[in-house]
Amino acid sequence: MVNNSYSMYICGVGGQGIIKTSIIIGESAMNQGLNVTMSEIHGMSQREGSVSTELRIGDYESSILPNQSADMLLSFEPIEVVRGLHKANKNTKIVFNTTPIVPSSGDKPYPNLNNLISTLEEDYDNVLPIDGNKLAIEAGNILSLNMVLLGAVVADDNFPLSKDSVIEAMKNNLKPKFHELNVNAIESGYNWIKG
Repeated sequence: MVNNSYSMYICGVGGQGIIKTSIIIGESAMNQGLNVTMSEIHGMSQREGSVSTELRIGDYESSILPNQSADMLLSFEPIEVVRGLHKANKNTKIVFNTTPIVPSSGDKPYPNLNNLISTLEEDYDNVLPIDGNKLAIEAGNILSLNMVLLGAVVADDNFPLSKDSVIEAMKNNLKPKFHELNVNAIESGYNWIKG
């Protein structure tokens, strides 16, 4: 951690497990003796609305990330990464799931994913698109998507929390019958980033 601090902006749509993921990261930080603050913004989650959390590890007085200050931008959905770019700077690690959730209402076509990735790579140095849905299905259940993405985050060399600590926090927050699935999902995302 640079200056004993690390900031994350986590976003997606309702029902993807964004808040639960943030809680697991926060608990893991506390288990490692680190201070953590978190804020939540709930959208229209029942209508596939935007949901985001801002999470800061270290000695912060506020849970709100100033614009362009995130060390990590984690998005569970491609368009949501665009909505979160105001929190990113050129060096921000941008990890995002490449599977779109196309709104059931709306008359505009969904943007081309390859064009989106190319544009991001032109403007940011650390863009890491990941087919989280595919890896979650391979791990055993699409509902483990959030743990796949969490594993991808943990694999980043600058991320301040250990994989073991994150897995322990996951086990404290999810039912035992899902532990094996979610460990597999975390390992899948972790290994995908590590190559």
